[in-house]
Amino acid sequence: MNARRHAALGEGANLALSTIAFFIVMTSYYVIRPVRDQLVGAAGSSSLPMFYLLVFVVMLVLMPVFGWLVSRFPRRQVLTCSYIFFAGCLVAFMPAFAAQDRIGAATLGTFFFVWVSVFILFVTSLFWSLMADVYRSAQARLVFPFIAFGGMAGALTGPLITAALVARIGVPPLLLVSASGLLIAMALLLAVSSNAAGNDASEGAPIGGSIFDGLKAVLSRPFLRNMALLMLLSDGVATVAYALMADYTKAHYVDTAARTAFYARLDLAINLLGAVLQLTLTPLILRGAGALWAMVVPSLVNFALLVALAVYGPIDIAAFGGVISLITLVQIGTRGLAYGMTKPASDALYTRIPRDDRYKGKNVVETTVWRLGDLLVTSGITALRGLGASVATLGLICAGLAGIATIVARNAATSPDLLPEDEKR
Repeated sequence: MNARRHAALGEGANLALSTIAFFIVMTSYYVIRPVRDQLVGAAGSSSLPMFYLLVFVVMLVLMPVFGWLVSRFPRRQVLTCSYIFFAGCLVAFMPAFAAQDRIGAATLGTFFFVWVSVFILFVTSLFWSLMADVYRSAQARLVFPFIAFGGMAGALTGPLITAALVARIGVPPLLLVSASGLLIAMALLLAVSSNAAGNDASEGAPIGGSIFDGLKAVLSRPFLRNMALLMLLSDGVATVAYALMADYTKAHYVDTAARTAFYARLDLAINLLGAVLQLTLTPLILRGAGALWAMVVPSLVNFALLVALAVYGPIDIAAFGGVISLITLVQIGTRGLAYGMTKPASDALYTRIPRDDRYKGKNVVETTVWRLGDLLVTSGITALRGLGASVATLGLICAGLAGIATIVARNAATSPDLLPEDEKR
């Protein structure tokens, strides 16, 4: 009885630490995300293909490096090195932003966009790989929505901090706030890792194998292949919405502070939707219907939103006591559902694959494949715009992608190579 009670207390402590850590990770990211996005808003969507090409190239370079790290070093060392590296980079950007007038907004914006895009993918992918290492599948369906809610709470807090402070203290101090939060989150995650390793020391050991095992797993395992395809399709929808949003802000907000504040409010609305979903609908679906429906429902809603965009175009509609662009509603809906439902469901599924695939294969899908999708989609948007494609046409194309994504999401959730929920991994 005492051993069972002790185990329950340990699980409760890990859940609390994990939730707080993810809250701080996402707060750190969303403090600087509006800074990145306002630079995109200043340049417009035409700059995105070059930005994403650079991000994809960096991902290709870092993918074997990450594979080598997890193959050779325990997870504590991988976590520590990764988080300290990214926190140090944030501090290194501070003098660059202080000298922005001399460097040039375009040059600094390119480097910062690439770095932030790489930063968030690796930091969150490593976080959720650790979570999939710590929790079993049955536990994951119960606790992942709450951990994800901690992240959504951080995603709400970050934009509020930025909107409140950017006009008073400027950008450089915000980077220090973000770096400090990342180091605090690292300390909490190291505690979680230590607790889990105390229960099963093998889980904290190096994984071994080749640095390219992640890519091999994505090509060979049905579940990871479906997740990679779903990532490309979902990214197609999200990136088109992001590009349309960039053009909208470029046309309506000419001032840097105004664009930053707008993107902070946009992130706030998106994350409020995600938080509400994680507290209400997502846990009910995961516990009742399972991960399958939590994967499929967002694609169905995306399909409906994009059909509306294809039919009505970029109209302004009355909502929330004011007037809001339909493009803005599409952005809120697609991203809010991705964070509030798809992410907890997919991460619960990742607990049902072998440990080496959770770290290596999952990282390939959520970094390199994601940014490949960004590059392909933004290049496609530029080509279609050159041919005279309207917003309605882009909406129709994305509605088709969302329809295909519904089928792929179902296939991923029912993949034959997923381990049973109660099987020891």
